[in-house]
Parts: sequence; C-alpha cells; structure tokens
Amino acid sequence: MTIDAFNAMSPGRFPGLIGFEVTEIERGLVRARLEVHEQLLAPNGYLHAAVVVGLVDTACGYGVRTCLPEGAKGFTTIELKSNFLGTLTEGVLLCEARLVHGGRTTQVWDARASRAADEAVVALFRCTQLILR
Repeated sequence: MTIDAFNAMSPGRFPGLIGFEVTEIERGLVRARLEVHEQLLAPNGYLHAAVVVGLVDTACGYGVRTCLPEGAKGFTTIELKSNFLGTLTEGVLLCEARLVHGGRTTQVWDARASRAADEAVVALFRCTQLILR
C-alpha cells in the first residue's frame, strides 16, 4: 500500500480526529506526524497523554498491516506501555514505529514520539499485537 492509501484510512475515524498522518511507510517501519493544537490539550494546558498514545499506537497498528503473516485476517492490540518523558503545547509531534518481533501469532512494536522542533523525546512506547486468523 502507498502512503496515500494508508492516510485514506484515517478520515472519519480516531486517527483522523487527532490529525494522524503517515509520512513514510515500509515493511516493519512507519513514520507519522500530527499537528498539536488547542483541542488536543488536556485541561492543564499540555498535550493530552491519550493523544500521544493515539499517535504511537496508530503508527504501530498501521505498521502491522505492512507485515501480516500469510493467512492472517487482522490483528488487535493486547498490551501497551508508554513512558512519558516530555510534552508540548504547540507544534508538530513526530513518531517512528518499528517492528521488533514479527511472529506467526504476535508482533511486538516499539515507537518513539518526539517534538519536531528540537527532536526531544516525548514518549517511548511498546505494544504487542495479536494476529487474528
């Protein structure tokens, strides 16, 4: 699938709601971004943690689509973990998601969210995807 095809999956769904955009995709790798704006902030004025998780989990999920094993009908997240190391209130949030383990029944993905302005890490993320048959 092309970048345009992946981005066409987002409008009208949660990824579209947060402004998720794929910028690069290949087997086992996804790079994505989103523009931070006021509606994505928590009441404390900083980026809501759920938006960061939405970015990284979506990037990992789109990545799973690039390397589903033969016979798979889909996948679902069965575990995720995030460590938040920073935040932002405006600008662009970037994500790089990489396949760590691509098994027949599970995949493990790592992702890193960072500020575009200074490349500071905002969050580190790992998830496990169950391959559905």
